[in-house]
Amino acid sequence: MAEVKTSEQYDRVVARCRDLYIKKMGDYGPSWRIFRPSSMTDQIFIKVMRIRTIQLEGKTLVGDDIWGEFMAIVNYGIMGLIQLERGFSNNVDITRDEAIKLYDRHIAETKALMIAKNTDYGEAWRDMMISSITDMIMAKVQRVKSIEQHSGKVSVSEGIDANYQDMINYAVFALIRHDEGTEF
Repeated sequence: MAEVKTSEQYDRVVARCRDLYIKKMGDYGPSWRIFRPSSMTDQIFIKVMRIRTIQLEGKTLVGDDIWGEFMAIVNYGIMGLIQLERGFSNNVDITRDEAIKLYDRHIAETKALMIAKNTDYGEAWRDMMISSITDMIMAKVQRVKSIEQHSGKVSVSEGIDANYQDMINYAVFALIRHDEGTEF
């Protein structure tokens, strides 16, 4: 029963993230296609660093809350997966509709991974502090940066794509917890 609830909550959070992704493309188009994968990783790094800073300082001078940053991590993670699959481009080489189809496919694959891991781990994320979820995303970013320094090669660890998927799923978990009002 918990799996169904989590699946539905996941879909609601992703629908909001997807809506933002589409609206941003209305403003900028899929201009993110020019980012190399390492630049996409740095975009996620910037977002998680901001979340950590707000959590540690207890305030924001810009005024935006951390929840929009978690949504950005979801969307940058999906864009990162697309970049890994297609490679970066020197110009915008896909349409808005193609970018949305790619988003939908990658989020479906990421959700399938979440369901498998969530079953194995017994929804442990529901008892984690939001600050710990933030730290998990930060650790995944650092892992990806290390892998990128080794030309994307790993010998015994998960690759960049799996780490992006984990970042997305942890960000979704934080947003689910926020929706539930359990933000400790």
